[in-house]
Amino acid sequence: MAVADQDLIAALRTGDRSALARAVTLVESRRPGDRARLTTLLGGLNGQPSGLRIGITGIPGAGKSTLVDALGMALLDRGHRVAVLAVDPSSPRSGGSILADKTRMTRLATDPRAFVRPTAAGGTLGGVALRTREALLLCEAAGFDRVLVETVGAGQNELDVERVTDLTVLLLVAGTGDELQGIKRGIMEAADVVVLNKTDSAPPAQVQAAVNDLTLALRLLPPREGGRPPVLRCSALSGDGIDRLADALEDLGARATASGILAQRRRAQAVHWLHAGLGQALLEEALQDQRLAAALPEMEQAVAQMGLDPLVAVDRLMALLRTGGAPPP
Repeated sequence: MAVADQDLIAALRTGDRSALARAVTLVESRRPGDRARLTTLLGGLNGQPSGLRIGITGIPGAGKSTLVDALGMALLDRGHRVAVLAVDPSSPRSGGSILADKTRMTRLATDPRAFVRPTAAGGTLGGVALRTREALLLCEAAGFDRVLVETVGAGQNELDVERVTDLTVLLLVAGTGDELQGIKRGIMEAADVVVLNKTDSAPPAQVQAAVNDLTLALRLLPPREGGRPPVLRCSALSGDGIDRLADALEDLGARATASGILAQRRRAQAVHWLHAGLGQALLEEALQDQRLAAALPEMEQAVAQMGLDPLVAVDRLMALLRTGGAPPP
């Protein structure tokens, strides 16, 4: 291990936020030379983390960033160290990202007890970034025992947050029809807690009706390992209901730990990311094959001109990799 990497790990273990920021930058790097450093860095993180990982998901405009700010402050007041990984959407055309979520976390972003890191999704689907899991591990190594992951806000298929966190909070808004999503599959099935936000801006009768609809709808879904999710209400802007949400999460985390559910989830997550990482590594390895690289432009042109089905093209390229010969006509 290089001396610089040893120093980085040592500084990281002291809780140095600057070292954590550098380590996360290394994790997010896509430079080929940084892959070996990343492997070394992760290999040096020994020990089992004892913190709680909480995912915050929901549609755009539900108030996720404001909720993370309020919830994070509540957790800090309880003696925890809080890290936030906020995933922002990337442009599919330019690849750029504004990374604006941090600007709505005005208290957490300036509190020395917290660490807030915005990250571009980079075209990754599922609501989290490519290296969110690794960045989360670094936060825990730096002593942050409560890590909040705010997703992009993609909708019902935003399921990868469940594969990196222990608990998933689904944020909805009363009066927008979101409560009807309870009868659908997808992210609702992954929720450990359902929260109606912005309740101070909706009539009380409308909020109560939304709570009733969601509670009823959740009964139609298969229960989670820890039971059916509670439906809470809050206003992240005023702070109303935030302490109750923090209480619920702490209680759920404690019960999941005691029952073994949390350990079971983390084991399943580790296997998932093994397969995901293997798939990504195999793809990168295949794209470096000279035979495939030579045949790919012709295949792309044939597919673009509608003369060849993409699935057929994939089968031909795979046959090329397996046999080492020219792809069949």
